[in-house]
Amino acid sequence: MKAIVLAAGEGTRIRPLSASLPKPMLPVADRPLVAHTVDAAIDAGATEVVLVIGYEADTVRDHFGDRYRGVPIQYAIQEEQAGTAHAVNTAREHIDGPFAVLNGDNLYDQAAIDRLFAESPAVCAFEVDDPRNYGVLSTIDGTVTGIVEKPSEPPTNLANAGAYAFPADAAEWLEVPESDRGEHEITDVLARVIDEYAVTPVTLERWMDVGRPWELLEANEWKLGELEGRIDGEVSEDARLEGPVVVESGAEIESGVVVEGPALIREGATVGPNAYIRGATLLGEGAKVGHAVEIKNSVLSPGATVGHLSYVGDSVLGRDVNFGAGTTVANLRHDDETIEFTVKGERTATGRRKFGVVAGDEVKTGINTSLTPGLRLDVGATTTPGETVDRDR
Repeated sequence: MKAIVLAAGEGTRIRPLSASLPKPMLPVADRPLVAHTVDAAIDAGATEVVLVIGYEADTVRDHFGDRYRGVPIQYAIQEEQAGTAHAVNTAREHIDGPFAVLNGDNLYDQAAIDRLFAESPAVCAFEVDDPRNYGVLSTIDGTVTGIVEKPSEPPTNLANAGAYAFPADAAEWLEVPESDRGEHEITDVLARVIDEYAVTPVTLERWMDVGRPWELLEANEWKLGELEGRIDGEVSEDARLEGPVVVESGAEIESGVVVEGPALIREGATVGPNAYIRGATLLGEGAKVGHAVEIKNSVLSPGATVGHLSYVGDSVLGRDVNFGAGTTVANLRHDDETIEFTVKGERTATGRRKFGVVAGDEVKTGINTSLTPGLRLDVGATTTPGETVDRDR
């Protein structure tokens, strides 16, 4: 079976992290987000992967090339993001039999994807407490009988998780009319497959749709938690590593450092001396954590630097960010309410009691800057020495 992986979107809800990098290429543990989806498809038996790309397409091409893990990779260009059926239709020339469709910005548990491929035609579902904001599947005796979008009275608690295994015939059904929101929806294709085939519901034990910055943080918490520790880089004799910690070749852990995993220190990253890394933390390639810095449950993208005597908690730092010495990130509201973050111009509840800052590429803070919870710093933003920043910039 071929796998069609959708990775063309711009990712406007995850800004500023996607300002120059497509959302599916944002880092999740040891690989880009979309690579987890591609790996899941290959592990389930995909004989070829077709990546539907658009925004910053060359970044995806450069990572996967023509073959990935020995499996051929093809590309289809979606020039206009006009819906999921439209995206799959751009790959139609590559479809010559049964095919799977997966979202490149979702994480799936492997066992469910294995079953999806084995029981085609099938659709993945996820049990939720309140399915009214999802497409909801109806089932009878282990067969899907219908799908309805955002029903006020859901027939089940099975939310459509956006992973499908379609029969070959479905390739001819991809040209569906626009929905009320002006997009060509893959769920219309699914509805026809349900009418003409016995479709198996495959329930996911774990699933994530990674659309907003705090969900990228959660995705890293998931995947870093699956690490098995190994030390390939340089670690000082008096550094202390606890739990699952990976130090890649070319990374350096200096004297007096404490790392409490899960943590991944990537090639070329340096930590210390006397720094403290804890929680699910990713330090990207070439990241630098200075003397007496504490990093807690955060993602530092490649080239990010946090200067000495700083604290960063529950935050995501873009590429080549430079936090000046003494920069402090506040990550907890004193009233213990959920922290909000600006998504597409609106303050949105993150559902997290602890959440720090999201800094776009090349943000720079002056020494002794204080940053308040839920702060968004757009690409290239700066602060002055000693400044307290409590508004997005």
